[in-house]
Amino acid sequence: QVQLVESGGGSVQAGGSLRLSCAASGDTYNLYSSRCMGWFRQSSGNERERVGVIYIGSGGTVYDNSVKGRFTISRDNAKNTLYLQMNSLNAEDTAMYYCAAASSGNCLNIPSYNYWGQGTQVTVSS
Repeated sequence: QVQLVESGGGSVQAGGSLRLSCAASGDTYNLYSSRCMGWFRQSSGNERERVGVIYIGSGGTVYDNSVKGRFTISRDNAKNTLYLQMNSLNAEDTAMYYCAAASSGNCLNIPSYNYWGQGTQVTVSS
């Protein structure tokens, strides 16, 4: 079993920055146990959407157009931790943010992700 725990959410004014963390743990688990990991978000009344993903093997990343150039995914393999650096935040970024891991499948598809954290709330005031 894999546990993912997000942290770093909070309230920030528009234009500000936050860095989210996702600590992964589990028996014999490390980041390389997954094909890919991703950050997703869900705002009130909306479906969960992809923010960005990282391919664990290559380190390659893919971002949604709404965050491209503002958000950056990174990882610390030694700490089994995934990060999401969020800059130039705006009110539309307000949501619950989740990290997730996929063992296989298409990393761009939400159903591929079989492990999820509990989420951390990000609120941006204008």
